[in-house]
Amino acid sequence: MSNVIISDAVRYIGCDDHQIDLFESQYPVPNGVSYNSYVILDEKVAVLDTADRRVSEEWLAKLEAALDGRTPDYLIISHMEPDHAYNIQRLAEKYPSMQLVGNAKTFTMLPLYFDFDFAQRKVVVKEGDTLSLGSHTLTFYMAPMVHWPEVMVEYESSEKLLFSADAFGKFGALDVDEPWDDEARRYYINIVGKYGPSAQALLKKAAGLDIAAICPLHGPVLKEDLAHYIGLYQTWSSYQPEAAGVTLAYCSIHGNTAAAALQLKAMLEEKGVAVAAFDLARDSMSEAVASAFRYDKLVLAAPTYDAALFPVMEDFLYHLKAKGYQKRTIAILENGSWAPMAGKLIRAYVEGFKGCTLVEPVITLRGKLNGQNQAALAALVDSLTA
Repeated sequence: MSNVIISDAVRYIGCDDHQIDLFESQYPVPNGVSYNSYVILDEKVAVLDTADRRVSEEWLAKLEAALDGRTPDYLIISHMEPDHAYNIQRLAEKYPSMQLVGNAKTFTMLPLYFDFDFAQRKVVVKEGDTLSLGSHTLTFYMAPMVHWPEVMVEYESSEKLLFSADAFGKFGALDVDEPWDDEARRYYINIVGKYGPSAQALLKKAAGLDIAAICPLHGPVLKEDLAHYIGLYQTWSSYQPEAAGVTLAYCSIHGNTAAAALQLKAMLEEKGVAVAAFDLARDSMSEAVASAFRYDKLVLAAPTYDAALFPVMEDFLYHLKAKGYQKRTIAILENGSWAPMAGKLIRAYVEGFKGCTLVEPVITLRGKLNGQNQAALAALVDSLTA
């Protein structure tokens, strides 16, 4: 079990989930996920968010232990997504005197998920409003579209804590020891990535705060080297490359396109280039998407299939488009025995990506590699390393 210590007054009551296989029914989470929740114990008691249905009983037991016989005065609802909000009604019925704190959009969404009467119990807050609990004071900042429209974050001034909702979240349970960057990147790009301008707006608000720790709704509480985490969020949300390197995303019907792609990988690595290669039919789509945003260059290698794109390549390009992919250098390698079409169809996607540079010419294979293709691969390596 994870043991997260914040302070005597601010308690972590989140839960790890190792039974989940797909987060949001689409992202593999081999190391699980955490659903974070917090309690502030002061003259008044505030619970900050609930937890997913999968951990309801464990979460309620942790809450009762932290309360030690006290009754919550407030439930702060930062985000209405069910993995954080599932137990709102259950908690409200258990503690009928507890008030619900949210913004106007929160209370518009609440009836979409619950059917209890909260009209006389709601405390509506807006940007900059404060809530005093005694020696602890929460200030509310709206964070719409990070990544739902009702999202807000809270800053507790006495301990300098930013309760950041899904911002600064990460895949992985807290009882797993793994680097933050990779799974936080995959989480951000695939879930929040479309809303870079909204994340930038939140970062501007956070820049004016003296923050000692960031308490997200998924992943670890961040207490040290905050500049590293904030810097990565600045990079990700502004769609800038995080590092120099190549993401090589390929698919192959009978292995010829794969062979060309992997030879290109070896040639680039001989030049000292960092290359992350993904077989789109077999490797994690969410990891491939995150890698495409990580590096400054992308190579797309695909065969023609039924006079169209091979389906997994189309899916990959769809994901890039949906997440606002931009500001990269992109090269295309197509294959087609009698009527190559993949290059033309990939180009149509690439030309819609903001601020991207397409490496010319598109390399066309007709079946397996030959001497002429080898020369084209070498020229592409030169273009990508110039």
